[in-house]
Amino acid sequence: MNPFIKIRRELHQIPELGFQEYKTQQYLLDYLSKLPQERLEIKKWRTGLFVKIQGIKPKQTIGYRADIDGLPIHEETGLDCLSVHEGRMHACGHDFHMSIALGLITHFVNKAIDDDLLFIFQPAEEGPGGAEPMLKSEIMAGWQPDMIIALHIAPEYPVGSIGVKEGLLFANTSELFIDLKGKGGHAAYPHQTNDMIVAACALVTQLQSVVSRNVDPLDSAVVTIGKITGGTVQNVIAETARLEGTIRTLSAESMARVKDRIIALVNGIETGYQCQAAVDYGSMYHQVYNEEVLTREFIEYAEQRSGIDVIHCKEAMTGEDFGYMLAEIPGFMFWLGVDSEYGLHHAKLNPNEAAIEKAISFIADYLQFKSAQN
Repeated sequence: MNPFIKIRRELHQIPELGFQEYKTQQYLLDYLSKLPQERLEIKKWRTGLFVKIQGIKPKQTIGYRADIDGLPIHEETGLDCLSVHEGRMHACGHDFHMSIALGLITHFVNKAIDDDLLFIFQPAEEGPGGAEPMLKSEIMAGWQPDMIIALHIAPEYPVGSIGVKEGLLFANTSELFIDLKGKGGHAAYPHQTNDMIVAACALVTQLQSVVSRNVDPLDSAVVTIGKITGGTVQNVIAETARLEGTIRTLSAESMARVKDRIIALVNGIETGYQCQAAVDYGSMYHQVYNEEVLTREFIEYAEQRSGIDVIHCKEAMTGEDFGYMLAEIPGFMFWLGVDSEYGLHHAKLNPNEAAIEKAISFIADYLQFKSAQN
């Protein structure tokens, strides 16, 4: 078995939520400790890692980011390497991302190139967001790369393919939490209460008009309410309700416009249903914007490589906090085809492990090519 498939399976068994990746961090450290240490320097940052490989005659530092956290999902894959953490799963492919990064580190500690390489194992990508604070850390200030890249698995693409485009790749995203508080009471006396189940339902319906009537039809935005909680028992009118959702837009201007409209609708609910409301946007992720020159060069390189099929993809409404790094450091992200019947964040996601070896080989060659340019 390919050693990095074995690593992926072991990592798949220990998914941990954002900033709780203690086992994961230790696993990475244990593996890295067995590699040649002459040109390797490792620094811990919270539950993440910075791993620097010194080049022979560096003119630049090339960065590579791999996220490391899992999701609060009960796994239903039936795999032998099933998660041993109940209610936790690597359902977004971060186990793949880490094993590929370890494969690249292993390659370059044994085969030096001219430039320095910085591998960033980033916690909390799924929330509350590790990229922005990691970017602002003292370690990054001393080791900040001149360019940076990352990948994300794509279940819908076949193994051997990559999806990439210049410019905007992933959307601006924001969490959305709305708490409503009215007056509860007996179900037989609704006139003596302010029912927050009714208010919540009305608000959900009104929120559907935000995109259709407040966003330019030539732009794109999404407002999704994924969870509603409220009430205690069938014969008691609910005093409180909570809506949880997400906002996604292809421009910062649309994000601001959508949020303004949500506040206006919530204010109307307060008046119309005689209740109190609070809105919290939680974590917000910056758009992933691929720097045009570097991305175009990468596409041209990939198109000339045998065994790699380049898919010129469209922008997606997915969110990725790697966007914060790209806002400060030139670089790009691309999709890696893994050919899974089930998609990202699904309890049955089962990526094809053949993509791991292909990714390591392809990216290692690209990084060597990029270093040799200078």
